[in-house]
Amino acid sequence: MMRTTSLLALPFLFMFFSASLAAPLTYNVQSLGARPDGRTDSTKSFMNAWTAACASAKPTMIYVPRGRYLLRSAFFDGQLCKNSAITIRIDGTLVAPSDYNVNGNAGYWIKFQRVNGLSIYGGTLDGQGTGLWACKASGRSCPTGATTLGIDNSNNVIINGLSSLNSQIIHIGIVGCQNVKLQGVKVSASGRSPNTDGIHVQSSSGVTILNSHFATGDDCVSIGPGSTNLWVENVSCGPGHGISIGSLGWDLQEAGVQNVTVKSSTFTGSQNGVRIKTWARSSNGFVRDVLFQHVVMINVQNPIIIDQNYCPHNNDCPNQVSGVKISDVTYQDIHGTSATPIAVNLDCSKKYPCSGIRLEDVRLTYKDQPAEASCINAGGSASGLVEPTRCL
Repeated sequence: MMRTTSLLALPFLFMFFSASLAAPLTYNVQSLGARPDGRTDSTKSFMNAWTAACASAKPTMIYVPRGRYLLRSAFFDGQLCKNSAITIRIDGTLVAPSDYNVNGNAGYWIKFQRVNGLSIYGGTLDGQGTGLWACKASGRSCPTGATTLGIDNSNNVIINGLSSLNSQIIHIGIVGCQNVKLQGVKVSASGRSPNTDGIHVQSSSGVTILNSHFATGDDCVSIGPGSTNLWVENVSCGPGHGISIGSLGWDLQEAGVQNVTVKSSTFTGSQNGVRIKTWARSSNGFVRDVLFQHVVMINVQNPIIIDQNYCPHNNDCPNQVSGVKISDVTYQDIHGTSATPIAVNLDCSKKYPCSGIRLEDVRLTYKDQPAEASCINAGGSASGLVEPTRCL
């Protein structure tokens, strides 16, 4: 009988030891000296956790318990990492210094570069940017500001359930990356906060943004040069400047943007809905193969807009025209309300008119009446029920 019991127990013992071997190594930042009081500088503890995780060839977790942890500028470099499976689990809040001068010229507050296989789950990043915004509003000489979270030249990255609050400038920047998935992200800043884009994507491919909410003072999602194979789905935007491809065309030699999908999303009280914006300057850039689909507009100032005559304050581009070629852009099943009479405004380049613009089942109203449309140097087609009146 005793022998039978022992034999029955063997599978359970094997499962226990297998699970133990598979469990990732864990580095708790508190065990490494981090203090959850929001006042003690814990940067060194986080850097030590990263160094230890990188040195391991096994899957590793860096754990941040509940509490508030003060961090100065922190750059996490993965170039020498042996590890391609580092998970950062945040149950607490990381807090930037309240003095905006500490990080204001650093470029980034928190930056991961040359990292493969990074996953970040949960937590809040508090950029404490209100002081810098006030400085800029006063007209005084101020630092440029720091992006809260930068992911640079990295591959196979997951960011899930992260909140970013009051960034000095951009909340999350994705630059030079491949295969990045952001899900359940929440961005929160004043509608008057300057340059506080929610997520900025540039020179990256395979970026997916899902089930996220953006309330900020600039673009909810901004898509810069060299962005390809970008998918945005089920996001809400407002306040903010909408989801923008651009601005593009500042440089003469500039990588194009292609294969972008934005679908099943809602814009509420935002300055723009879906926008393509290019500088009125010579450029070899392009935008092509873009789909905006199943989008709801609620009191949006410019629900559908292409602006190829962007030249604020007439600096560096007066009397020029955009060289960015825009083609094959589809607006499908877009409906709701405009806060201005012109809900569709396609202002394309005189030198390189937009081509292949398609409006399909677009229904936008202004004060309970069909809104208006303006199409300049834009060619394409309209199908299905299209309100405002077709201008293509």
